[in-house]
Amino acid sequence: MDKLNHRERIEMIIAGEKPDRFAGSIWRHFFHMENNALGTAEAMIGFQKKFDWDFIKVNPRADYHVEDWGLKQKWSTNEFKKHEKLVFPITQLKDWEKINVLPYTAKALAEHLKVVSLIRKGIGKDVPILMTIFTPLAIAGRMVPDRKILIEHLREQPDLIHSVLNNIAETFSQYATELRNAGADGLFFATTQWASEDMLTWEEYEEFGVPYDLKVIEASCEGAINLFHVCASNTYLRKLAEIDYKCQLYNWDSDDPTNIPLDKSYDLLKGKTLVGGVDMNGWLLHGNPIEIKIQIDKIKANHDPCRVIIGPGCAVPPEIPMINLQALRDNL
Repeated sequence: MDKLNHRERIEMIIAGEKPDRFAGSIWRHFFHMENNALGTAEAMIGFQKKFDWDFIKVNPRADYHVEDWGLKQKWSTNEFKKHEKLVFPITQLKDWEKINVLPYTAKALAEHLKVVSLIRKGIGKDVPILMTIFTPLAIAGRMVPDRKILIEHLREQPDLIHSVLNNIAETFSQYATELRNAGADGLFFATTQWASEDMLTWEEYEEFGVPYDLKVIEASCEGAINLFHVCASNTYLRKLAEIDYKCQLYNWDSDDPTNIPLDKSYDLLKGKTLVGGVDMNGWLLHGNPIEIKIQIDKIKANHDPCRVIIGPGCAVPPEIPMINLQALRDNL
């Protein structure tokens, strides 16, 4: 029997204290339920009640960030298929001039404040809730049909893109504060593909990413539990670790051979809690419950429960068998 509730366990681990057991969480999309606040909340609550994870990472519609700036999409009715993007706010350089600061009462933003509020009411106080916000650079990147367009524009007209990023950061700084008021404990702050040498040079991310990231995260208020998620391959995690991102938890795809393995990151991220260890596209997806137990036992044998929370390197594929997720949960 667990001696601690989920919040107590997470807070102990963040403090570097030994918990009663390893903590763990898995997160995924439910595309067919994401087209309204009630459906999104029901999906997150149902997933939590089934598996009883140690924290909830809210997986909203990925493009909720940009819908209020004009992105249009066709909702998916298939659990395993993403929504179809129809209209993008930015198709040419001058379109960036219309990206102004939005109020947190804008339609899609308000909808997702309601998502957080509904989850909190449905789950209670004992489980930390982290709401997803992308780096402003990634939010800008979702406004164009191809991310290469944004890269071209920031190199051609850096002052214009800085102005856009500042407006996005201001919007989501206000939003980060309101998320806490709605019941979130903090942010799951994701760089998506942008903090990677596959997208930008480090100097470019340092200029167009870092200052706007910090502005949003710092607005999440004192006492927030923030997770910094560095997505994709060939990440700049080593560089980012030198910056005070005001996040207690760090997460990346440590099973990607281009990234830093989990067991090599302890010194790099001193004083931080590491979230990872689960090969979501390998043994979690393709294995069976017996193999899942073997893999979780390996993680537990090789890592410190005071430093590591067992989790994936990103949202897991929705096709992962439920029996595999249950096996993971049963062996924490």
